[in-house]
Amino acid sequence: MGNKLFVGNLSFSMDDVGLEEIFTECGTVQSARVIKDRSSGRSKGFGFVEMGNDDEASDAIEKLNGAERDGRNITVAEAKPKPDRG
Repeated sequence: MGNKLFVGNLSFSMDDVGLEEIFTECGTVQSARVIKDRSSGRSKGFGFVEMGNDDEASDAIEKLNGAERDGRNITVAEAKPKPDRG
């Protein structure tokens, strides 16, 4: 398992700092990034978090997948590698 996580169903008001705060309860957060629309700058409702190690990532999935944040049940799963667009 990797330590990079996909986080879905985020509220559109979520920012990088808020996302990091959610995951610090599960360990060290190396990075947290909410993906935004290029033209509007508005959140697309998902992001990525990189945890300090695999154990912390597993703990975050177990504790936070399905948890309610800002009125939404967030989805937390191991991030899949970006597909090759060759």
